[in-house]
Amino acid sequence: MTEFLTKLFIKNCDQTENPTVRKKYGTLSSIVGIVVNFILSGMKIIIGILASSVAIIADGLNNLSDAGSSVVTFVSFKISNKPADKGHPFGHARMEYVASMIVSFLILFVGTELLIDSAKTIIGLGEPQEIMVISPVTIIILSVSILLKLWLGLFYNKIGKKIASGVIRATATDSITDSISTVAVLASSIIIKYTEWYMLDAIVGIAVSVIIIVAGMKILLDTKNKLLGEAPIEETVNSIRSIVAKYPDIIGMHDLIVHNYGPNNFIASFHAEVDGKGDIYYLHDVIDNVEREIKDVLSIACTIHMDPIITDDEEINELKKFLLTTMKEEGLDLSVHDFRVVIGNTHTNLIFDVVVPFEYKISDSEAKNKIESAVSKRKSDCYCVITIDRE
Repeated sequence: MTEFLTKLFIKNCDQTENPTVRKKYGTLSSIVGIVVNFILSGMKIIIGILASSVAIIADGLNNLSDAGSSVVTFVSFKISNKPADKGHPFGHARMEYVASMIVSFLILFVGTELLIDSAKTIIGLGEPQEIMVISPVTIIILSVSILLKLWLGLFYNKIGKKIASGVIRATATDSITDSISTVAVLASSIIIKYTEWYMLDAIVGIAVSVIIIVAGMKILLDTKNKLLGEAPIEETVNSIRSIVAKYPDIIGMHDLIVHNYGPNNFIASFHAEVDGKGDIYYLHDVIDNVEREIKDVLSIACTIHMDPIITDDEEINELKKFLLTTMKEEGLDLSVHDFRVVIGNTHTNLIFDVVVPFEYKISDSEAKNKIESAVSKRKSDCYCVITIDRE
């Protein structure tokens, strides 16, 4: 059904990195969610009124709030696809992350309310709750609701993965947890009818509320990481490095930074090491070509800083080899870049940057001291001028 709907309403549906196609996916998922939730809401409220079932009416009103989540998704895609302007030079794509956070708050609110009400019932502080009257009509309505919400969750999830949308994946989680909660309510009501163990309703309520709260927290934490700024995925880094490796004039690269301004909206920068004796105009053209290829292949706007280095000085090469060997002997298997040497009458300065991974347990000052101490032990006339970089 998902494939049928996307092919029916979205032209060039395979081009998911195209902003226009991506917007259409978001619009389609929102409209489907609004329609399905309105149908479920209307159906439950009408049947609930006819059957005098407060539980079914309440479930119908819950579907109205789910339709509200779809409206949030719809609005977020409208805003996130607005072009860059003077106040927002990197575009508005991060609005999807804000929308994901709003949906996560809605899920957490529902879960918390259910947890409090269920806990009050167990300890005897809550108002007596009307237990759902089980009838063939009730079972049919809730079964249809479960199947539709489950399908809607899978529909959202497939589209969310296809276009890497956090807000759509959040609404997918919301729909699936709704299905789980309705299954639990239906099962507990059937058990209560035959056992008259009315406390089971509150116990199931607590179990369902925990599931809802955990799902909401996962969405919130994932969105929080994206808003704060997280490390690029390994695939993105490897793709950039593989493109750079195709250009032999670039000897090495370092200080790679990838900024995320929303789904499929990335900006990157790094330093490219080149032969300091090469033709600067030729090397500048090489850098331009690398930037262009990264843009064309990965859709990442990239700025490259050119670092000229000395490659044919035997003394400098020997000193760099000595430094790397010394560090490795001290258990510091770290990469070094921007290596320069200033040779004086009484001593030699080794000037370089060291990349220290975040998982290293030593501080920046400890890393510096360890390198400086190891170098001075082996070459007393060598001093280190170190800059610590993080991956």
